[in-house]
Amino acid sequence: MNNAIILTNGLLTTSDAKTAHGLIRGTEKFTIVGVIDGIETAGNDAGNMLDGKHRNIPVFSSLEEAMENINKVDFLIIGVATVGGKLPGNMLEVVRKAIQKGISIVNGLHEYLNDKEDIVLLAQEKGAQLIDIRQPKKREQLHFWSGEIFKIKTPVVAVLGMDCAMGKRTTARLLKQACEKISFKAEMIFTGQTGWLQGGKYGFIFDSTLNDFVSGELENAIVTCAKEAQPDIIFLEGQSSLRNPSGPCGIELLISGNAKHVVLIFAPKRKYFDNEAHWGFIPSVASEIEIIEKLGSKVIGVAINTENCTTQEAFEFQAMYSQQLNIPVLLPLEEGVDPLLPILQQLIHQQ
Repeated sequence: MNNAIILTNGLLTTSDAKTAHGLIRGTEKFTIVGVIDGIETAGNDAGNMLDGKHRNIPVFSSLEEAMENINKVDFLIIGVATVGGKLPGNMLEVVRKAIQKGISIVNGLHEYLNDKEDIVLLAQEKGAQLIDIRQPKKREQLHFWSGEIFKIKTPVVAVLGMDCAMGKRTTARLLKQACEKISFKAEMIFTGQTGWLQGGKYGFIFDSTLNDFVSGELENAIVTCAKEAQPDIIFLEGQSSLRNPSGPCGIELLISGNAKHVVLIFAPKRKYFDNEAHWGFIPSVASEIEIIEKLGSKVIGVAINTENCTTQEAFEFQAMYSQQLNIPVLLPLEEGVDPLLPILQQLIHQQ
């Protein structure tokens, strides 16, 4: 695999760096050899900083420091997902320096490097690639919804969240890996740039797809996956949430993707959408389950994002919601997702 360093420039410990967090946890597309963040975090292991697990991914203060310590770097990956997809100004100079060294750039933001004439010319001169993951597909590459999804017999489970940056992709990946450990063939449909960066084979970039074709691209990804990979179960990575006013999303997975089963993720200590009070309160878990089930899908488990929780509080929330909801309540980062496996096995055996 190609060696890659991740650029976060001071944002590594924030939710804006969720792309970096996903890559630190694992990718089949790249070998992550370092993170460029800043002086305050340099010298740490990125895995230890993320979740206490050493992954031999050093954090550097600058590109220069990284290059002094790493023998070979093929790609620099912009590891942040900012509001509106804007490229932070302080990253552009690092990108230029990397291109000067012949390093190719992978960019998952809505601000495209290929739109910057000076960057394009520099990349051509130095033989570096500029990969803008979120560039929309051409019209002839897009699929319109057809109804083919109704012919698929494979169980489809949507992993939805009650807000952005809940851990939807990470939980979907963990569910896929847990199924594979007990010899079931599982696949995950990615819907964001990080899923592609992690090596996802089936999926599309939801928020760079023309609205008329979102349902069709979702359907095509699921149908293609089912036909080619013939998995026992398919997990769909959710985006945003059903009721986040900045980008409501999720009904497409349930209706157009025909996902009849849902794992719902929430953060009990997060009060407001995107932590913005003027965006409004995040509704109750029970009310979200009610909406999902009125749409014809069943919530088979919930997962807790334990941000700002002590270990004791995390387990207290787990116990409380287990009693209230009477379905499995997962702590994905603390305990994994194995408690949901018996239900997933039932879905597989029923197909």
